[in-house]
Amino acid sequence: MKAMNKSTGAHIVCYSGGEASAIVAIEVVRRYGPENVILINHDINGDKEDVDIKRFKREVAGYLGIPITYANMDGWETKDQFDVCIEAKAFKVGVHPLCTNRLKTAPFHRWLADTFPVEAGTCRTDVTIYYGFEAGEPARIERRRGILGDKGYRTCFPLAEWTRTIASTTDIGISPPATYAIWKHANCVGCLRAGQQHWYVVYCRRRDAFEKAKRAEELIGYSILRINGQPAFMKDLEPKFEAMRAAGIQADEKTPAATFWARARKLLGSKPAEEAAACGVFQLTAP
Repeated sequence: MKAMNKSTGAHIVCYSGGEASAIVAIEVVRRYGPENVILINHDINGDKEDVDIKRFKREVAGYLGIPITYANMDGWETKDQFDVCIEAKAFKVGVHPLCTNRLKTAPFHRWLADTFPVEAGTCRTDVTIYYGFEAGEPARIERRRGILGDKGYRTCFPLAEWTRTIASTTDIGISPPATYAIWKHANCVGCLRAGQQHWYVVYCRRRDAFEKAKRAEELIGYSILRINGQPAFMKDLEPKFEAMRAAGIQADEKTPAATFWARARKLLGSKPAEEAAACGVFQLTAP
């Protein structure tokens, strides 16, 4: 693939397995060439990361001609998001999901420090880290730019800052993960960042993950979700979810939240408590 620009620096794409990060990888390679790009990924337990996400990552990397570089948590083959939270006895550190740190952020930062060390008080002008955040996510962009900037690395967000040359991976003959037919993102099944609609889908489609979430809440003593400002445990949501399932409420995340809850209200004859943001509301401190 011929590059638009010459570059001798390292261009590190945070390659999550979602279509947005894949498009970023394609754009960066088209601009700088495959020889200058690193696809950094974190392998997730195959029970919680769908096999088709893994297929998608391999196919896009193959198209680009770049191997995937893995920065994995020790024990990732057997541990999932619930296991790491149970071990730490918390779901969040401050306002941030603990599982994200354990499974992704901490291994990545260790790899980054080992592979591209930064002298104190300096910045690596030869290293740029790319994310798949979009223009409608300015807070996420600024926060990530600040975190990596403090560590001495430059960041770039092509979907927000560049003119795109590709709209979808279907343009290059690669189908996005099949999970998008049901889920919004290519995240773990039972995502601790997600809200009540996600967990209803988990209840209907992956009861094993729902049961493990219930067990994790019991062991940790806190709820994953808050609804109307109050803790909402999975065991307490289960009767409502079962009533919704029996009423035929579609179990997917593709239905807009307002439509989803309006339909639930109509079919159940009363208004279910709608979801509050799961991420950033309930604060715990990990030991």
